[in-house]
Amino acid sequence: MPSIRRGRSAPAPGAGNTRARYRRILRFAAWHLAITWWFELFLPRIGLARVAARTRSPRMQRFARRFHVLAVDLGGLMIKVGQFLSSRLDVLPPEITEELEGLQDEVPPVPFPAIRALAESELGFPLERAFAMFEETPLAAASLGQAHRARLLPDDADEFGIKDVVVKVQRPGIDAIVDVDLAALRRVAGWLSHFRFVSERADMPALLEEFAQTSFEEIDYLHEAAGSERFAADFAGDVRVQVPLPVWERCTRRVLTLEDVTAIKITDAAALRAAGIDPAAVAPVFAAVMFDQLFTNGFFHADPHPGNIFVTPAAAGAGEHPWKLTFIDFGMMGEVTASARTGLRRLLIAAAARDGKGLVAAIRDVGVLVPAADTVELERAMTHLFARFGGMGFAELREVDPREFRDFAVEFGDVVRSLPFQLPENFLLIIRAVSLTSGVCSSLDARYNLWDSVEPYAARLLRDERGNIVQDAARQAIDAGGLALRLPGRLDGLITRAEEGNLPVANPRLERQVARLDRTARRSASAVVFAALLIAGALIRADDSALGNLLMAASVVPLFHGLWVGRRGL
Repeated sequence: MPSIRRGRSAPAPGAGNTRARYRRILRFAAWHLAITWWFELFLPRIGLARVAARTRSPRMQRFARRFHVLAVDLGGLMIKVGQFLSSRLDVLPPEITEELEGLQDEVPPVPFPAIRALAESELGFPLERAFAMFEETPLAAASLGQAHRARLLPDDADEFGIKDVVVKVQRPGIDAIVDVDLAALRRVAGWLSHFRFVSERADMPALLEEFAQTSFEEIDYLHEAAGSERFAADFAGDVRVQVPLPVWERCTRRVLTLEDVTAIKITDAAALRAAGIDPAAVAPVFAAVMFDQLFTNGFFHADPHPGNIFVTPAAAGAGEHPWKLTFIDFGMMGEVTASARTGLRRLLIAAAARDGKGLVAAIRDVGVLVPAADTVELERAMTHLFARFGGMGFAELREVDPREFRDFAVEFGDVVRSLPFQLPENFLLIIRAVSLTSGVCSSLDARYNLWDSVEPYAARLLRDERGNIVQDAARQAIDAGGLALRLPGRLDGLITRAEEGNLPVANPRLERQVARLDRTARRSASAVVFAALLIAGALIRADDSALGNLLMAASVVPLFHGLWVGRRGL
């Protein structure tokens, strides 16, 4: 008789009224955007930048704590947003990333009766007819679904060659929750696009649509099953990687049945050592496998957090590799186009060679910089960066004097901010994958240096690139020929403009400094007039309230002028 193993399950938080959920997300976003505007934009414009800097760390902590509470309470895509923020160790302060790390695992499960009802509705018959055993207590609970261990019926096990499986069941009502969350996030993206320093670097509505597409793919379990098969095909015969295969007869859009490959969590150092596996030896293999996905295959796991990767010890005499990396959860996958993959490969080679100019050229090839961007100052900044910090691991970087980082930021911050950066399609997923890879490797070995993996991999890519040297030489010859044909006309035009006195000489850095000094002078004049009118009005108001009030009201004009000048300089 098939059995369903009983267990206890904590109640999941209800989604509540969709309108209330929508308003709650918008209220949270509006309040914290207003706080950010006040402290990071308004106060620096009126000379109170130190006040903003002094309160920044506690403000970040409060924001992260409040978002953590909101995400756990609401679930849905809010968890996904928090997970993305927690992975951005490269751009977000530790006050935010450390607080949100718990969102990788901290998701309450859905009560089992609701899971049973949805699974039986999708499969078309009771669980007892589909499985010999089905555990009520979930193996894992995520923001969009939860996983339960199960065992196939004997006949099915013989047919599919699989006995133990993991069944992932979608959270009931998640479709409606995703729709509401996306509507709220689209509104927030629209607000962000009105901030110039955001809109110049990212098309927020377009990025939100990319996030929406990824979210819809994640709640389509047939899409995930196909992704697992494609990923397995990419690594067929690779002794380093193992992938669970789907049991298609037990899969629907809301129910996914996969081979049970549960093993040692990749960041469980104690369990790895108990199995005779050195955690420090796992890090470079994991990095190389992720590099293969991004730079060679073009189809990559975009959510490689520790809960989605196991280390599986090999059976005695099973082969030359003593363990395998086992990937699960293929709902969030990314693709890199052939042209972007070429740019990424060149970027990696330039980074390994500490070639600042080559790195900037590769960044342009990938599409992060618009084609017309003037990159001379950025090339100089990257060369300086490599000369001082290139090759350092995280442990070494922590020992660098923070003042040195600040000096570098001050010297080159204006250069970076002035460039027209943009985020190409699918780039958020690439950033997420690289950030999580770096974090996992560092947790496996605190002394791990990403360069130790980048350099040999880049050397291999360089050997591959040299295989196309004939094509590259031909392309360069064509480009040189075109330049030679255009050169006489361009020289003639240059000489004509020089004779007429119309030859422009541009120094972007000097122009920016002059413009900044001009804005500072105008803002200072406005501030003096504002203060004079305000103080005069306050003094006269005691004797002549009408005139005093008029002067104080008039002080608003130079105040707004000073703020407008600052705004134009963003």
